Amino acid sequence: MVAPLVVAPSILAADFADLGAEVRAVDAAGADWIHVDVMDGHFVPNITIGPDVVRALRPHSRKPFDVHLMIAPADPYLAAFADAGADLISIHPEAGPHLHRSLQTIRALGRQAGVVLNPGTPESAVEPVLDLVDLVLCMTVNPGFGGQAFIGSVCEKVRRLKAMIAGRPIRLEIDGGITPDTAAPIVQAGADTLVAGSAVFRGGPAAYAGNIAAIRDAAAAARGELA
Repeated sequence: MVAPLVVAPSILAADFADLGAEVRAVDAAGADWIHVDVMDGHFVPNITIGPDVVRALRPHSRKPFDVHLMIAPADPYLAAFADAGADLISIHPEAGPHLHRSLQTIRALGRQAGVVLNPGTPESAVEPVLDLVDLVLCMTVNPGFGGQAFIGSVCEKVRRLKAMIAGRPIRLEIDGGITPDTAAPIVQAGADTLVAGSAVFRGGPAAYAGNIAAIRDAAAAARGELA
């Protein structure tokens, strides 16, 4: 079974002065998930939002909230993000000493669990915990800022991850530099879930539906799903 394509706009690229309206706009424009990038200024060189903002945004969409924690340590905040309304919580292997225990905690909180691999993190980091994850997020930029250029060499890692997943019900998500042009090769490598920030939010709310559709159509064509 081929997993359905998911397009998850990253609100990192949204208008922070009106986040609730931005979430409603991308929801109405065809987003499958809402991707939330949480940065602490320590694990990555930027500071974004915390669980209170996730809680405030939760009433604005019924779509799954895909929360990517770029924080260290992550463990003390897992319950707070689960309580705030995160549906899926993804963490980095480097963000704590006990990845297996952290994933167990996320699942015990009733949330789906993901592991994030930076461009310099080998796929072997997730192999011992594959049976505890619902998603592997492969970064195609170095985390910390939106608008970076896609690192095309990561496609080979995605192919290896796809083979490693080997039929398990695990989504393979990509984040970083996703556009209609880069969606095709990364989907051909095996990705099924695409996070896009700048490519979705450019042009303002009137453009969101077209931007999401362009990414979805390019990915679907690469998977042979368009007539």
